[in-house]
Amino acid sequence: MKILEGVEPKKVFEYFEELCSVPRGSRNSAPIANRLVSIAVRLGLDYTKDKYDNVIIRKNASIGYEDAPTVILQGHTDMVCEKDASVDFDFEKDPLRLRYENGVISATGTTLGADNGIAVAMMLAILSDDTLCHPKIEALFTSNEEIGMIGAMGLDASSLEGKRLINIDSEDEGVFTLGCAGGNVTECVLPIRREAFDGKYYKVSVTGLLGGHSGTEINKGRANANILMSRVLGMAASVSELRICSVTGGTKDNAIPCEAEAVVAVKDEKALSDAVAQMQQTFANEYNKTDPDILVSYMSTAPQLPMDAESTLKTMSLISVAPNGVQEMSRDIDNLVETSLNLGILSTDHEEVRASYCVRSSVESRKLMLTERLTLITKALGGRTSVSGDYPAWEYKAESSLRDLISGVFRQQYGRDPVCEIIHAGLECGILSSKIENLDCISIGPDLKDIHTCREHFLPDSVLRVWNLLIEVLEKMK
Repeated sequence: MKILEGVEPKKVFEYFEELCSVPRGSRNSAPIANRLVSIAVRLGLDYTKDKYDNVIIRKNASIGYEDAPTVILQGHTDMVCEKDASVDFDFEKDPLRLRYENGVISATGTTLGADNGIAVAMMLAILSDDTLCHPKIEALFTSNEEIGMIGAMGLDASSLEGKRLINIDSEDEGVFTLGCAGGNVTECVLPIRREAFDGKYYKVSVTGLLGGHSGTEINKGRANANILMSRVLGMAASVSELRICSVTGGTKDNAIPCEAEAVVAVKDEKALSDAVAQMQQTFANEYNKTDPDILVSYMSTAPQLPMDAESTLKTMSLISVAPNGVQEMSRDIDNLVETSLNLGILSTDHEEVRASYCVRSSVESRKLMLTERLTLITKALGGRTSVSGDYPAWEYKAESSLRDLISGVFRQQYGRDPVCEIIHAGLECGILSSKIENLDCISIGPDLKDIHTCREHFLPDSVLRVWNLLIEVLEKMK
């Protein structure tokens, strides 16, 4: 028996459960793209798949809707792959372990991929249902959104007819997204030298943080494990001679890292122990509301060839001095983060330390300013930077017939006005608007909680309501 069998809307959850059996982490786009192609073939629908693993499936208009303008439905196929350290799970081959308990859908020990699997499932359900009334549909499934919207960036949009686009990648029911920040990934690379050091070797860990989405949750005051690690190492280095062997933390630049680890060599174990205890108390005090379960610990480990004193200092300097978190709030929209960055991935190999930042801003000049700051700091420390996945902001439009239509249906179904907002997170609408002239677009979606974390979950009732909203909107597009 399927875990979600009988959950309404049935066809949506049939497809969602099928998607959960297909590996679809970012950078592993082929399996899900091939599955979409096989579904299109099974449904007898026209499709295209490009070299980026973007898939477009087309469905003709219903009878009576032949003259209605084409509508584009859009969502992304990839998911953020995070798992609990204790869970034995391989995102390259294992199906997600779905759970449906007390009316809540989640996955055991991993992210769920409802971001954006729910959009994909809804689009497939519409494509497969010949009882629905709608104009011609172009279902656009983009790849690798979570690592810089690579699919949307590479998409050749010339084959798309539609000038109206409904993106289903928002995570708050009843909140319509009408604009978003632009961003990029800026990677700072420091060359390091290594030399022998007469000391004792320990693995230092910072664990137990909540983490979260580096755009929508960057303003919640949650701790970044990489930044906390830099403070622990700084405190330890202030009381004992110390060398770093390696420092690592985070796996996704767009997720606030919840764990970090460093291997260090020190002269004085007692000094390290005292520093760890002091920082444990400091963090417990500073983050008692947002991250109450922070744990700073250390244990003996095997000797490694550490960095020399200069490389150790430069590594700590980069992590400590470079900006992180909210930098500017919007002057125009209350409570909207305008500019931020997140040190999402920290890694070390024998010759280099790499720090990967997700930079976001709704103001292009401030996005460039932050990238330049990272570049100058890294250059001053003898390193280099590279920028990838740069994407434009999606600018708000004062007039939108699509927004008016969906808002009207929403008021009729919900008995209240929707909330309309601009968000501090990347959506592909900005890229697609730059590729399709005069595109009228909006982003909607059901409630999805704790996305990009192992606590990701949602309620099917919210999906059902958004499904009903979507199919009535399509019906009224005649």
